[in-house]
Amino acid sequence: MTPPRRSNSGPVLALVLGGVVILGLGAIGIFSATLNNKVKDTGYSNYTTYSPTFTSATTTTTTTTTTSTRTSSTRTPSTQQTPVGPKAVYKLADHPIFSTNIGANDFDSCPLPRMEYSPAGEKRFLEAALPCIEKAWQPALKAANLPYQPAELQVFTGTTQTPCGSRQNNTTAMFCRGVIYWPGNYYANEGGTTVRHPGVYLGQLSHEYGHHVQWLTGMLRAADQAQYDVGGFDTPKGLELNRRLELQATCLGGMTLAPFSHKNVVPMEVVNTGLSDAGKRGDYNRRPDHGSAPNNDRWVMHGHKQNKINACNTWAASSGDVS
Repeated sequence: MTPPRRSNSGPVLALVLGGVVILGLGAIGIFSATLNNKVKDTGYSNYTTYSPTFTSATTTTTTTTTTSTRTSSTRTPSTQQTPVGPKAVYKLADHPIFSTNIGANDFDSCPLPRMEYSPAGEKRFLEAALPCIEKAWQPALKAANLPYQPAELQVFTGTTQTPCGSRQNNTTAMFCRGVIYWPGNYYANEGGTTVRHPGVYLGQLSHEYGHHVQWLTGMLRAADQAQYDVGGFDTPKGLELNRRLELQATCLGGMTLAPFSHKNVVPMEVVNTGLSDAGKRGDYNRRPDHGSAPNNDRWVMHGHKQNKINACNTWAASSGDVS
């Protein structure tokens, strides 16, 4: 299923521009700051194509031999197989997860702290939001018989070293081997043109968690192999595969935001700002590896509205839908 083209009469996100907005958040106490309708495009993330260490492509079966304590020599020793647990599946368009129809599960509450635009304040906000995202996805992955482990979060300043290389504080968040590396204060000062709002942080975190879902399911590794097979990342076919990967993470990010918009978990302005920010990101004049802004907008809204995993099968979409 691919996202429909959005018409001018489609839903309008409740985003207040050019002023200072104070969100009435009650117990969760999030406050927004000055909004601006310009969002500097920097893409989303780099990522690793390593699959979880506990889901190797080959399964080793151990057997335990049990001998009888009787003296009879006619009994044959029994063998018992170790149960095989969930494991990643290294497929793309035909990944079995797309036949499960799972979605991000609702949760009753997510007590987020007041947003403070400093590395420490952002860390508190993100660390409070991440367990809620885990509540949404853990049951879904288990229902699909796929491996699950929580994502880790590292908020850093300056330069940090990761298994995927070094990362500086003046660039976007990065997912690598189950860890989201978050540049402290970057999204609050993104060239002075971003919407300074807690919804941006929630939307970005949801996108990075989309990469975590890809990692757990095995699609990251499958995408890496597919890029290798077509001649590498920086080839026309390799870049298209990368757009499919990134637009799927955007769609999964939209799914992740769905439970936040139910049961008044957070004000809709927070969710809508996250969706709006995701819909303004894209390639523009950069290397075409993330997809156009209109396609980012279509996929994030499609994932959010449908909240079904088969809505995010970008691998089966037409080339125009992932341009």
